[in-house]
Amino acid sequence: MIARSIAVLLMAVLCLPALRAGAQTSSSAQTSPSAQTTAEAPAADSKSNLDLLLDVIENDQSRAALIDELRAAQGRGDDNVHSADQVADSAVTALAPQGVATPPETLSFGRRIALITQSVAEGTAHRLTSTWGQLQQSPAVFDGLNGSEVSVLLEALKELALIIVTTVVVFLILRRMGRSIYARMGASAKEGGVVRTVALFCASALIDALLVVVAWAVGYLVATLVLGNFGQIGIRQTLYLNAFLLVELVKVVIRMVLSPSARNLRPLPISDTGASYLTSRLNLMVGLVGYGQLLIVPIINSNVSAAGGRAISALIAVLVVAIAAWLVMRNRKPVAQWLARGGQTQTEEEAQAELARDAQKDLPQDSTPDEFPQAQPHSGPKRGSFDWISRHWHWAAMAYLGLMLVLVLSSGDAAFQSLIASGQVLIMAIVGVAVSGILTRIMVRGVVLPDNLTARLPLLESRLNRFVPKALFVLRLAIFVLVVVFAMNAISVIDLKAWLASQIGLRLTSTIFSVAMVLLVSFGIWVAMTSWVDYRLNPEFGSVATSREQTLLTLMRNAATIALVIITLMFVLSKVGLDIAPLLASAGVLGLAIGFGAQKLVQDIITGIFIQFENAMNVGDVVTVGGTTGVVERLTIRSTSLRDVSGVFHVIPFSSVDMVSNYMRDFGYFVCDMGVAYRENIEDVKQAMLDAFDELRADPEHAANIMADLEWFGVNSFGDSAVVCRARIKCVPGKQWGVGRAYNGVLKTVFDARNIEIPFPHQTIYLGEAKDGKTQPFHVTMDTQEGAAQT
Repeated sequence: MIARSIAVLLMAVLCLPALRAGAQTSSSAQTSPSAQTTAEAPAADSKSNLDLLLDVIENDQSRAALIDELRAAQGRGDDNVHSADQVADSAVTALAPQGVATPPETLSFGRRIALITQSVAEGTAHRLTSTWGQLQQSPAVFDGLNGSEVSVLLEALKELALIIVTTVVVFLILRRMGRSIYARMGASAKEGGVVRTVALFCASALIDALLVVVAWAVGYLVATLVLGNFGQIGIRQTLYLNAFLLVELVKVVIRMVLSPSARNLRPLPISDTGASYLTSRLNLMVGLVGYGQLLIVPIINSNVSAAGGRAISALIAVLVVAIAAWLVMRNRKPVAQWLARGGQTQTEEEAQAELARDAQKDLPQDSTPDEFPQAQPHSGPKRGSFDWISRHWHWAAMAYLGLMLVLVLSSGDAAFQSLIASGQVLIMAIVGVAVSGILTRIMVRGVVLPDNLTARLPLLESRLNRFVPKALFVLRLAIFVLVVVFAMNAISVIDLKAWLASQIGLRLTSTIFSVAMVLLVSFGIWVAMTSWVDYRLNPEFGSVATSREQTLLTLMRNAATIALVIITLMFVLSKVGLDIAPLLASAGVLGLAIGFGAQKLVQDIITGIFIQFENAMNVGDVVTVGGTTGVVERLTIRSTSLRDVSGVFHVIPFSSVDMVSNYMRDFGYFVCDMGVAYRENIEDVKQAMLDAFDELRADPEHAANIMADLEWFGVNSFGDSAVVCRARIKCVPGKQWGVGRAYNGVLKTVFDARNIEIPFPHQTIYLGEAKDGKTQPFHVTMDTQEGAAQT
């Protein structure tokens, strides 16, 4: 506080000559000699500013004179005197050493929050006070009505009767002719694709607008050539024709969205009855607003008074709001059920079932048209807050209509402006619902690819159907948010343009678009990469991939997916505004720590990489790894998964693998070690084994799996009861076990036919004996040829 006071005094001393000059021009007469000395001090080279300040402070007369001069300048409003804060800041800056920045005065976080909440509270209180004042003054809006408006309108109606009848009759005739065209377009759109449907949709809207323009042109011709003087047209006729053109073009937009006469051209997912119902009600409100504001109000303004015109404008607005409120409350349940179905229409079977349930419950049938067909009870999981919103949507609509009622009862052009804002909100809602309905249809139907593309990329359609519906759901949510934001901007709750131009708006929108583009590009790269791998692994197109190629492509796809996810995450974090440099450094330190703490994992990965590069095994190979033999079903960068002959699934990390035995490389052998009795002739045994091989090779089922003749090795070993002869058969890899089992069966048949004995273990029974040397009796029963038993 002391430093700030000193700064103020110093700045005052510096400004004292100007103060004195101002005092002299305002006839401020008496000035002390010390004050004159102070005023002339800045011009003197012998004293610095600090010396002058000390002189002023120490001299009572100079200090008093300075105070008087400052007060006199404040009373005159002298521009040479700044506020105390500006003087203090300038003085502190002047006193600061050169090269040293003066720190600005900052507010604490708590004080900033307090200021924000104070501003919000004061703004809210001001709005509530203003609204209450408008409500109290609302009856004054209708004070401009004096009873003469009816006669003025009747006189105008007589003057405009002929041109009104002409334009309406011509327009109705053209509309009747156009309905058949719309019906044919709808039937053609049902048989065509998306592009054809869009083209027909645009063509129908263009034809409908052209009919309005033709009827408007006929009205102008009648007004200029038939009514009044030739070639001239009255102002009232001009008002009516312009209102007719604008109102009917707005109705064209409504018919374009709802398409009551062409179901297949309708972008909104509602029934035919619902489309006709909404079209008629919306056309009624558009007609009231359009003809009222563009025709009736100008006539009242020019023939009665401006106050009467404002009253008529407010009366029209109140009528439209009342109709809208009546429609909301009348259709609240059907709309709630329509929203609960996600904006989908109901089939005839579902509608009949709904009516049957209502009849069983003895419920009175609502006379409301089936503009939003009744929904089936939701049997799936509840959707929480969305179900609550769909059931209570009418409260939000009634609150909005109440706000509109407050606005239309205000003075001036607020009624017309509020109706224009409501129209913008309605257009935004219709467009949002239309786009959301299209997205919902796509989500329900799913992505359907052409047959030729599905044949080449069989997994692409299922892959897209896993991600596209989720992306469309996010897009639907974004559309809902945009509709709400545009609606709030239309009714002046927020200033969207100013917010978008602000720093926060620019940063947020750029961040959203940047993140969306990063995710979209990453998804496109991932789909392209996985689709290329699928195409390369598809045996029906191109060259057939080998087992090693299948394994490497699968591993490459998995590794590339992980890398793409990490890179995308880094880009998203950088676009959001996070500094990823510390994150990358932390990831490096974390990776080093994990490397020391998870050496087994690192060993798994390194060993797996070398196994894959050396092509030690592939998916589908029969291998022995870590003492386990089975078929390789899955290979990752750190482990292999086997399924043995018993169906047991084994996961073996590569760190435990010291040897890989692969039975599927180039060829395989079935080794036959056949034991025969010692009394058999080895040459006879050899010939029998060769003959058995020839018999096996003659079988077409096994001939394709045999790659060479039988290799006879001879006597391999002498066993306890048999002579072991060895031979082997070269087979297609993976077929050696089947060929071996078939060969064993044929060889047993040949040995039996040639009485070659295959030894088997013999058992000797020992009955034991007593201490006196006698054995126990052993009774044997033998059947004689006659069948009698002898013992």
